[in-house]
Amino acid sequence: MDSVRLGETGLRVSRICLGMMSFGTGGAREWHLGEEAAEPIVRRAVDAGVTFFDTADAYSKGTGEELTGRLLRKFFGRREDYVLATKVYYPTGPGPNDRGLSRKHILDAIDASLRRLGTEYVDLYQIHRWDDETPIEETMDALADVVRAGKARYLGASSMFAWQFAKAQQVAQQVTQIPFVSMQNHYNLVYREEEREMIPLCVDQGVGVIPYSPLARGLLARTGGGTARSGSDPVADDLYGESDQAVVKAVHAVAADRGVPPAQVALAWLLGARGVTAPVVGATRAQHVEDAVAAVDLTLTAEERALVEAPYRPHPVTT
Repeated sequence: MDSVRLGETGLRVSRICLGMMSFGTGGAREWHLGEEAAEPIVRRAVDAGVTFFDTADAYSKGTGEELTGRLLRKFFGRREDYVLATKVYYPTGPGPNDRGLSRKHILDAIDASLRRLGTEYVDLYQIHRWDDETPIEETMDALADVVRAGKARYLGASSMFAWQFAKAQQVAQQVTQIPFVSMQNHYNLVYREEEREMIPLCVDQGVGVIPYSPLARGLLARTGGGTARSGSDPVADDLYGESDQAVVKAVHAVAADRGVPPAQVALAWLLGARGVTAPVVGATRAQHVEDAVAAVDLTLTAEERALVEAPYRPHPVTT
């Protein structure tokens, strides 16, 4: 698999990032996989050339990071051979300082993440959400210290309003000189509100876009029946509705004409979208990895892109 630069940095990542949220033993979702079930899925991704992996300290109560670290050490001979990303913000304990983006929590959280991951540094340290209770100056200063200490190579952000991201970048440029180099945002064929402000901002500022939920939590990939995740995923019910079925039908139509699974069409569309570096693809079966890898080599025509885009209906902006 070809590698591409993450934004305007010199860091090169695979065109597919394997999201590790599905793996771990401490989560409440029945579709979470333990290490034995996760191992062949991660192995298939590695064999296909995936070198970019994304997790978070809050996934499965920290066991997601532990599992990620063990598997990557098993499959890669050198730490330098893969790009590892994790996140900070969501609660990791019962205390009032076990969450958010305060200086205290960030410095505690990075050390805890490194212990769980079994590594001396992460390549990309991301804020999982915006923290209304902490001044962004405090957050950016603490994150810069994480980089200066060698515990992270680059900084990234995740879902927020474009004005918030612009404010954070301005603080970084004026105070720390260590800005965010990536934005992990919610972006797919049935949620395209990021095209209004966030993605143009990222393109203008040279920030890499690594969208999460590229298949709309499985909605765009489903070919019949339910899955363990679709039956126990209340978040999806809040994000997507009946108006999105027209987009799903268009994806299925293009997929049928191409003779490929719908997931490949939806991912190929995203891989060809403006500003996108690498979608963060979750997987609970090896076939999910197969579809993601195949999508890298699937180029949709202008007519096909127009067909799957046409039924889109605006959504309330979510962060």
